[in-house]
Amino acid sequence: MSKVKEILEKNKNKKREALISLLQEIQEAEGYISSQAVIELSRHLNVPASKIYGAATFYNQFRFEPLGKYHVMVCRGTACHVKGSASALKTAEDILNIKAGKTTKDGLFSLETVACMGACGLAPVISINGEFYAQVTAEKFRKIIEDIKAAEKKI
Repeated sequence: MSKVKEILEKNKNKKREALISLLQEIQEAEGYISSQAVIELSRHLNVPASKIYGAATFYNQFRFEPLGKYHVMVCRGTACHVKGSASALKTAEDILNIKAGKTTKDGLFSLETVACMGACGLAPVISINGEFYAQVTAEKFRKIIEDIKAAEKKI
């Protein structure tokens, strides 16, 4: 039985008002909200898939593709913006050849922007799999990604 089916079976008496909590549970279990999960949830709640997708896209907490092995988050808060996070983000998009919110074809990197990481004194800040990097310039970001790629080739 799939994880989504297990979640829906466990919540068989829940109705449409449980949509967000069910989406959260599905994403927690699978890492993202797949189109198949939307269809199954649609049948379970008797709600059109378009309504589920509409609700899920309203909240930026939901992802519709799996995260990469290395989840790169670029802070776009005020302090980071003023200190140049736009440059780091542009470099990330160029190096990884993806836009924010996407995952590389090889599944190695996913790129996301966040409103604030709460590390304003270290701006601009990025996080990769929970490890923070402070005062990130385009050049520093390039080096971080090159190091990760080099390490991956050794594996």
